[in-house]
Amino acid sequence: MNDLNVSRQTFDEVMVPVFSPAAFVPDHGKGSRVWDTQGRDYIDFAGGIAVTALGHSHPELLQVMQEQGSKLWHIGNGYTNEPVLRLAKRLTQLTFADKAFFANSGAEANEAALKLARRVAFDRFGPEKSEIISFTQSFHGRTFFTVSVGGQPKYSEGFGPIPAGIIHLPFNDLAAAQKAIGERTCAVIVEPIQGEGGVIPADPAFLQGLRDACNKHGALLIFDEVQTGVGRSGHLYAYQEAGVMPDVLTTAKALGNGFPIGAMLTTDVLAAHFKVGVHGTTYGGNPLGAAIADKVVEIVSNPATLEGVCNRSEALKQQLSRLNERFGIFKEVRGKGLLVGAELTSDFKGRSKDFNTAAGQHGVIMLIAGPDVLRFAPSLIMPLEDMEEGFSRLGKAIESVLHAKK
Repeated sequence: MNDLNVSRQTFDEVMVPVFSPAAFVPDHGKGSRVWDTQGRDYIDFAGGIAVTALGHSHPELLQVMQEQGSKLWHIGNGYTNEPVLRLAKRLTQLTFADKAFFANSGAEANEAALKLARRVAFDRFGPEKSEIISFTQSFHGRTFFTVSVGGQPKYSEGFGPIPAGIIHLPFNDLAAAQKAIGERTCAVIVEPIQGEGGVIPADPAFLQGLRDACNKHGALLIFDEVQTGVGRSGHLYAYQEAGVMPDVLTTAKALGNGFPIGAMLTTDVLAAHFKVGVHGTTYGGNPLGAAIADKVVEIVSNPATLEGVCNRSEALKQQLSRLNERFGIFKEVRGKGLLVGAELTSDFKGRSKDFNTAAGQHGVIMLIAGPDVLRFAPSLIMPLEDMEEGFSRLGKAIESVLHAKK
């Protein structure tokens, strides 16, 4: 029998090196705490990159997984299933949308949204209306199409010619957008809060201006809510606070609390352009993932859950303020709900990875959003005592970085 004992070193031996994971190996989690293979515990401020919105091993989700897992996991797209129909019905009742398409990830949801936009424009206006407008520092996924639409060239360089007809504009620059959106524009895709790009909220006037320009020129407005959606912003979806309705919305990450699922939501009129066979997926909308996601949306959409997000957001920002009073390392704290970014001062420019690594060494799982921003995306129901403990540990981690700098 082969030796199947594994460690962090095994990653370097057998995994394609597109990631550089931490030195410790997480083993199990409960709520907002994670334990590694050595039994050491960590406070989780990352949520699996804004994914585990209800924490680890949530009892209601475990029950759904067991019940549906004992019935039907997968059936294929030649058939429908009750869990996916319930999930679609719940999402359309809670949002502007009439129709849902389910995939396996945020990238696939965005791929579907971008394909739909081009198909709608082709059917209505012909092949010349194919231009897609996106924004610098945006992130929309890792498929070749979505990574090309994303506004971070480092992710698309070295893979050959990118698809034609993609324009990148400065984020929150309404004048530039109004000038660029025209008769050839088929879609504008935007994150209500840029996550990977530094946790930068869109100005409400910017989003409204995009809506108006799209209306004027017959283009679709796509909101990428892969990271902001499912309660992360303090609303079920961030567009609901902004008061700007998109034509298409994409959602994933927290939708399955870690089970891979994504969705594209849109209207009856637009969905009609995706006729049978025009787009598809093998695993998307499988009954196991849909059942779990349906329970997630049921719990998160409860007003008490969303109110709790706003309360925890204030507590988290207060903790960051206290840290900054001690250390003076943050230039700005921004974001909404439990998607918060703390930008480092010029003295620590480019050092976010150092703080992230030190946090892990002191028992905190953290995120960054570029070289200058620490990102916080914990569970939406994180116990306040865990938050307090996490910031106590993070304070020690910051001290260790500052001490090493001297």
